[in-house]
Amino acid sequence: MKVISIANNKGGVGKTMQCFQLATHLAEKGNRVLVIDLDSQANLSNTLGVDVQRTLIPEWLIGDVPFEEIMVPADGKYDCFENIFVVPSSRHLASLSKLLILSESEIRKNAGRKERLLKLRLSKIQERFDYCVIDTPPVLGDELIMSLVASDHILIPTQAQDYSIDGLEELMDTFEIIKESENSKLKFSIIPSMFNGRRKIERVRMEELSEMFDVTPPIRNLVENQESISLRKPIFKMGKRSKAKQDYADLWNSIGL
Repeated sequence: MKVISIANNKGGVGKTMQCFQLATHLAEKGNRVLVIDLDSQANLSNTLGVDVQRTLIPEWLIGDVPFEEIMVPADGKYDCFENIFVVPSSRHLASLSKLLILSESEIRKNAGRKERLLKLRLSKIQERFDYCVIDTPPVLGDELIMSLVASDHILIPTQAQDYSIDGLEELMDTFEIIKESENSKLKFSIIPSMFNGRRKIERVRMEELSEMFDVTPPIRNLVENQESISLRKPIFKMGKRSKAKQDYADLWNSIGL
């Protein structure tokens, strides 16, 4: 099972959008896809047709409940949804940090460090899925750190604007620490998100990003992307002339998906 996280410690950059498109794209190709929603806002869970009052992700991570009790099938009108299984989120996930503190001694005995909990849980189910796609919250907390430790590849949606680029510094510092200490095979790609090529400043920032990082083809700021989420309709189901559909085809091709 290959684990791919969508991460950025800044909100409003299109993380949930990329998760939805990636999960449905992989599922459309016949893969069994596990989606883990680690954002307490639960937007991805809702887009995949899953709504729970209280998530059991914290209890699963510390080993109090089995995987079967937290995983549910996605629900949607397209065939690809049949290949997607969701570990849904809810506002209860915000209590994760407190629960980790209370369970510190048990965590040390089973996983060594709390940062390794998600990797440990995924190792128990890796034969059941082809891919795991993880949506992370817009904050550099326990959920994001655990995702970095557990993942093979991190996709980082970033707007080609000053504040968004400046916000990458802290995330990249953390990425390097995790790679050196916990996950030497971890790699990342920057996805220019909501890109407007008609703005000179965004073109300039795009060039700067390309000089510093591994940057994918951009996802343009198109109405179709928002329609895709609102309608719960994968972008590849858009018409042949869809610009957004072509953007995502170029993106997945560039990273071998």
